Amino acid sequence: MTQIIVEKDEPFESALKRFNKKVQQDRVLSEVRRRRFYEKPSVLRKKKKAAKRRKSRKQTFKHQYD
Repeated sequence: MTQIIVEKDEPFESALKRFNKKVQQDRVLSEVRRRRFYEKPSVLRKKKKAAKRRKSRKQTFKHQYD
């Protein structure tokens, strides 16, 4: 759970800004979007495999021109 401690006499805007930054760092919103709908385990495996292939292809392409 993401928490921040609001200092005494700290403006609301700066506390909100710190909270938003903390939420972004903790990747809370991306996790919520990912879990919004149920995905079958087979679909998750396919996505993970595709991401692995993309990453591998990107790295090989990058090393060809180094």
